[in-house]
Amino acid sequence: MRLDDQRKSDNVEDRRGQGGGGFGFPGGGGRQINIPMGGRGGGFSISTIVLMALAYFALKFLFGVDLLDMVNGRGGGPIQIPNNSTEYQIPDKNTDVAAPQPVPEPGASADVTSDAGKTFVTKVLGSTEDVWSAIFQQHLGQQYQAPSLVLFEGFVQSGCGTAQSAMGPFYCPRDGKVYIDLSFYQDMKNRLGAPGDFAQAYVVAHEVGHHIQNLLGIADKVTNARMRSSEVDGNALQVRMELQADCLAGIWAKEAGAAGRLSEGDIEEALNAAAAIGDDRLQKQSQGYVVPEAFTHGSSAQRVSWFRQGMQAQSLRDCDTFAVEQL
Repeated sequence: MRLDDQRKSDNVEDRRGQGGGGFGFPGGGGRQINIPMGGRGGGFSISTIVLMALAYFALKFLFGVDLLDMVNGRGGGPIQIPNNSTEYQIPDKNTDVAAPQPVPEPGASADVTSDAGKTFVTKVLGSTEDVWSAIFQQHLGQQYQAPSLVLFEGFVQSGCGTAQSAMGPFYCPRDGKVYIDLSFYQDMKNRLGAPGDFAQAYVVAHEVGHHIQNLLGIADKVTNARMRSSEVDGNALQVRMELQADCLAGIWAKEAGAAGRLSEGDIEEALNAAAAIGDDRLQKQSQGYVVPEAFTHGSSAQRVSWFRQGMQAQSLRDCDTFAVEQL
């Protein structure tokens, strides 16, 4: 992918390395709770703090109750990302052996956990901003409100709750931000067989697609419809939501190609990535069989098909997955 002259987005938050020591639990908006120490100045003793910590973790991991979320006004239940918007969750394999680090291919992005990785996703986000700003202005007569992209390691506090890297990249409609741990790209390459810089860019473009759905009011409509639906019907609605995000990513890829951003083989990388994270393939890897009724993102064939649809789209209506009977 050709990004040398692509401007960087200003909407990137780098939260890697945050968290601090001691008992600094993550709070809303990246804040931490400072626990006063006992002594002449008052506060809690060390033994009291230890008991509080044990009680906190017991409630959270045994009963799913997070006291911090109750304090922050999000209720006492388990935290969930709305609309199953986590992507590409890689099946757990206890027998995994660390793969040797490959030699970077010509044109491939640098080590994605380094500053070069940050530069790459920052430029990709900038490209999505350029493309969607033009589309919103020309076709909708609106100003595009770009999302922020949050880089994190291990876990992160989002507007949708606490999330872990194992969930994969995700978009939170409550705060309008995309979240990604860049180490996911190594898993994507080594465990899913989806290497390449444009495969990495496709991940960002798909999550931005969810942001587009949020701006257009589609996300709210789907959420309301799922609340009135059975689990199977709700899953079917979510599949259409995800495939539409794939189609929107295809629109971005088409415009990026027109702007001279694509190199030979880039589209094949994106199509390979779309196929690699199909529900049927991931279910087969994790449990050995496929349950179509449990799909929430679409089969490999569907994801490839709708990305191609976006590449050929003439308007946003061409990505209306809710208007077609057969996906």
